[in-house]
Amino acid sequence: MSKSSNSGIAKQLEPFVCGGSAATLASCVIHPIDLAKVRMQLYGQLNPGKPVPSFPTILSNMIKHDGFFSIYKGVDAAIGRQLVYGTARIGLHRKFSDKLVELNDGQPISFVQKALSGMASGSVAVCIGTPFDIALVRLQADGMAKPEDRRNYRNVFDALVRTVSEEGVGALYKGLMPNILRGMSMNVGMMACYDQAKEVIATLLNDPMTNGPSLATRLGASATAGFTAALFSMPFDLVKSRLMAQRPDPMTGEMPYKGISDCAMKILQKEGPMGFFNGFSAYYGRCAPHAMIILLSIESITSAYKKAFQ
Repeated sequence: MSKSSNSGIAKQLEPFVCGGSAATLASCVIHPIDLAKVRMQLYGQLNPGKPVPSFPTILSNMIKHDGFFSIYKGVDAAIGRQLVYGTARIGLHRKFSDKLVELNDGQPISFVQKALSGMASGSVAVCIGTPFDIALVRLQADGMAKPEDRRNYRNVFDALVRTVSEEGVGALYKGLMPNILRGMSMNVGMMACYDQAKEVIATLLNDPMTNGPSLATRLGASATAGFTAALFSMPFDLVKSRLMAQRPDPMTGEMPYKGISDCAMKILQKEGPMGFFNGFSAYYGRCAPHAMIILLSIESITSAYKKAFQ
């Protein structure tokens, strides 16, 4: 194969390879916060009426009782998820956005178009990555259950295989619809808002962005995107976590929730409107650095990738 052909393939793969690498790096860094976030979201279901502990309390208790490495429970599933989901949602968003810019004669596209790109790429990525999300949530939530109720998965592959053998293939897609809504809102809040904030902040800072945005522009835009990603997606993420982690009642065999609307109504009735934001501190503490690590590192990763395949 010629050098030009290799270069062409590398160019097509660039947004996926660079986006997936940045997402995987970010997930490894913030995994303990993500684990605490899931446990805070499930706490209200398992301990109705009790105040939800803070994420530092959850993490310190885990280290005290189960050792330091307990806060990395499920990190293999997190890596697998980002290699699939993170690669797809970032890579597809860039591909869709670039195509829209091309159709717009090279001019910047509107925020609505950026949002549509974010929703489309987020929903496609979720459909591909949901099985790993199921495994991740279950691995993270298992330690909260009573010893006799724990699934005791050994790793992500054991979780995937046992879920299929014990509950059927359909179990790998529990909570798919709220996960799609979460993915769409997350990508709008993170990728679309980042692109928009980057343009606004660059104008305010007189940043020409001729060789890409300056560090100040990237920092401001990524901080904005971290907040909007958390705000937009938190309610859907909570419903998704509840649906993915649920198990049949040992007495009746019935599931706690019949679907998205039933889950949302029960959260509203039992925990109030703010119940949808249980664990927001941990969720924001996860989303903000996760978004910032991705959005800051992706520029450097992309630069190194281009040099390697020139």
